[in-house]
Amino acid sequence: MTIHEASQQLRFQLFHLYDEREAGNIMDLVMEHITGWKKIDRIVHKTVPLSAMQLRTLEACKSALLQHEPVQYVLHEAWFCDLRLYVDENVLIPRPETEELVDWLLSDAGNAKSLLDKSILDIGTGSGCIALSIKNKWPLADTHACDISEAALNVAKKNATDLLLEVNFHLLDILSEIKWDTLPLFDIIISNPPYIPDKDRHTMAPNVLQHEPGTALFVAGDDPLLFYRVIAAFAATHLKKNGLIYLEIHEDMAAAVTDLYKEKGFSNIEVRKDLQGKERMVKLSS
Repeated sequence: MTIHEASQQLRFQLFHLYDEREAGNIMDLVMEHITGWKKIDRIVHKTVPLSAMQLRTLEACKSALLQHEPVQYVLHEAWFCDLRLYVDENVLIPRPETEELVDWLLSDAGNAKSLLDKSILDIGTGSGCIALSIKNKWPLADTHACDISEAALNVAKKNATDLLLEVNFHLLDILSEIKWDTLPLFDIIISNPPYIPDKDRHTMAPNVLQHEPGTALFVAGDDPLLFYRVIAAFAATHLKKNGLIYLEIHEDMAAAVTDLYKEKGFSNIEVRKDLQGKERMVKLSS
């Protein structure tokens, strides 16, 4: 089977699960992984036959994909802020909206060089994508990251080792106030916390619900503001004077999050839209 034939066959089979554009994107990722060639090179060499090992890899990938497994988990690879990260089902797949949140923080810092030696905490780090991206851009930053999941932290630590980036990782449940004293004070807190109520699980796509970690997506009960409320309380004791908070939010929660932080004494609040025009980020300072 040639590269072209394999590509067309995979794309056709993915049409049963994804729209044409997404099926094409997934096919490109898989074929690049198998052949080691970018799209233009695969076009030039489209008549080259796949080896027996490449065909076995293709079949394994195809089988997993047709079971709704996200391509990032199939390939154990996701890109975030120009970093190639290892991912598996212990961590949330990094999203473009979260990249925009990090870009906001980095853009602010670009206009204030004094931020380069500040202390930063990423709450609910998962794969480490946020903390590692910040450390990659700000090598002098004292960067910390915490997560409730030891398995997730193992993924984040692997990524830190692979990327030669030094981040202080903490196994910690931010909802447990008694653990807060194990952390220092911070100049910046950043987080993409869980905000989907358990009752809304049925609204999630099968590839998300069946494979991505529920602790990174869902909040127990019916309180989508739970983590935002806890982060506000944590900031009251662990955010330095003139410190900043950057949070990812649900597109329908901007007003609720803003009201919550106003009640907690935050006077400077800025909501920002993502590239899709949805209110998905908030920046706070006291």
